[in-house]
Amino acid sequence: MPKAKVNGVEVEFEPGMNVLQVAELAGEEIPRFCYHERLSIAGNCRMCLVEVKPGPPKPQASCALPAAENMEIFTNTPMVVKARQGVMEFLLINHPLDCPICDQGGECDLQDQAMGYGRDDSRYGENKRAVEEKNMGPLIKTVMTRCIQCTRCVRFITEVAGVPEIGLISRGEDVEITTYLDKAVASELSANVIDLCPVGALTHKPWAFNYRPWELTKTESVDVMDALGSAIRVDARGPAVLRVLPRINDEVNEEWISDKTRYAIDGLARQRLDRPYVRESGKLRAASWDEALDLVAARLKAAPADRIGAIAGDLQDAESMKATLDLFRALGSANLDCRQDGMALGGGPRESWLFNSTIAGIEDADVILLVGTNPRLEAPVLNARLRKRWLSGALRVGVIGEAADLTYAYDHLGAGPQTLAGLAKSKGDFAKALKEAKNPAVIIGAGALTRDDGAAVLKAAAGVAKTFGAAWNVLHSAAARVGGLDLGFTPGDGGKTAKAMAAPGGLDVLFLLGADEIDLAASKAFKVYLGTHGDNGAHNADVILPGAAYTEKNGLYVNTEGRVQMGLRVVFPKGEAREDWSILRALSERVGAQLPYDSLEALRARLFADHPTFGQIDFAPGALGRVDIDFARLGAAGDLSDAPFRSAVQSFYLTNPIARASVTMAECQALASGAAKIAAE
Repeated sequence: MPKAKVNGVEVEFEPGMNVLQVAELAGEEIPRFCYHERLSIAGNCRMCLVEVKPGPPKPQASCALPAAENMEIFTNTPMVVKARQGVMEFLLINHPLDCPICDQGGECDLQDQAMGYGRDDSRYGENKRAVEEKNMGPLIKTVMTRCIQCTRCVRFITEVAGVPEIGLISRGEDVEITTYLDKAVASELSANVIDLCPVGALTHKPWAFNYRPWELTKTESVDVMDALGSAIRVDARGPAVLRVLPRINDEVNEEWISDKTRYAIDGLARQRLDRPYVRESGKLRAASWDEALDLVAARLKAAPADRIGAIAGDLQDAESMKATLDLFRALGSANLDCRQDGMALGGGPRESWLFNSTIAGIEDADVILLVGTNPRLEAPVLNARLRKRWLSGALRVGVIGEAADLTYAYDHLGAGPQTLAGLAKSKGDFAKALKEAKNPAVIIGAGALTRDDGAAVLKAAAGVAKTFGAAWNVLHSAAARVGGLDLGFTPGDGGKTAKAMAAPGGLDVLFLLGADEIDLAASKAFKVYLGTHGDNGAHNADVILPGAAYTEKNGLYVNTEGRVQMGLRVVFPKGEAREDWSILRALSERVGAQLPYDSLEALRARLFADHPTFGQIDFAPGALGRVDIDFARLGAAGDLSDAPFRSAVQSFYLTNPIARASVTMAECQALASGAAKIAAE
């Protein structure tokens, strides 16, 4: 590899690296505002100036200067120091002196670098210019007078999000960042521009003036708003969760998160269940824990084993599902299901329900077939990875399903399963590309597997993957789904599915473990709801047991690629609510089937012993290489419907009880559906 010297220290670097990257390899810190590792190089701010030899005797922008063999780089010479001070002085000419009221205060790159690299005075006394605020929607608050035109937001929204709605207009002193016709930014990843903004020009509108960064307790956790398991940091003050920010995890989310992940947290404080309730004469009344648990226990003991059952919801941790599974099996019930939507997966090899290419590994695919999925709505961060691969010119995408805007070009092959069934024998251009591809992949979504003909669709998709030698990937939309399938939270011999349990005459006692996405209107069963919000499950329940939200308990979650991840408690449950597994432990005593664990540690030990995959924290099975699957075991023969595929997610901002309780998500959904008018209208 080529070598260069940085302040006299020799370092090796990979060809193609720029001077800034080489300097950082040597341990030298280079200030910057416009440069970002995951965005194209703009060279706007000129803050990263260095001196190089051989070369002209002047400071040069290190981000835009390719490193060369035997180059000498100097990062702290008097010329460089003076040049950086001059750049900072220029940047502050028009910057307002409003740090005390700026939400970016304490986390502002401009503040930090002005202290580290700037002058202690200014020679400019002219009036500062002012810039009008821009309407960027309900999430992004703008104070554009603070903007230093680094264009990070422009490059992110264009390159990564694929929704080019932010741009830079005018020239010279009149230059400013704006949106197209004052339109709100219509991207599910839009708020990442706030993380990228190095000043206070773009801040969080829902959290404006609510906190100071140094007041917050910071806890690293994982996201449950989709099945990707993005790495997040949850910040709280006292009992209140105030914000969610992304953590860097190159294997999963790089450093991006969706707007729902970030802003749905205000739903954690609304419509919460904070004490037990019992329904009497058609109305719910508050009750004590003893009364509620005794009533549930009496009902469970009175009903035959084949007339009781449990349905697990989409946000549940593995420990709560394990405790429910153990309890109902001890009671002799085979009526257990984690698939509220009726997904035709489970019971086969584990690889049949995983994203086997892995999230990071999908960037190696050269041809991808999307079946019944809209990754932009079901997993926006994964969709950004697909776009990144497509931008490199090395990816071709085919879609069987809805013709939606995915932010990249694709071949729309058809709308339904008939197209899928005929693809293996097709002589079309895309079928030829699949056949010739070195790393083809099939991504099938929940929308294709939750239909009445889901098993037949699964068999047809498996046939396509086998014919073309494609990697098999299932893109789930529920955070708890893979964990539930790994646990075997599916009907046993003679057991009923979730939909059968909720049907008229299905059961006598139905236990809902955070299950809010299933239609319960026709069920005449005695319904027990263990959950967090006054959503669909609670509305239909006869007894409500208040549980803990994902920020209020330690729990294990398994993402769509089979990666076991650990969520940590940020705050304590609200009011009289308790952690789910402890409620189930208390209930088990009353029904005479006491669970054999008294602590979360003991429960996890049992979980790891019964299901060893849960002990492999942060490991994705597909990371070891190609996964071979017995496709003959997937699905079942049957007639394929003519009905077109529909994505499992139709209302991106309202997919779970927390999001539906969020005022911010309601505003976003109103804007996305056209109910809210944009400024230009």
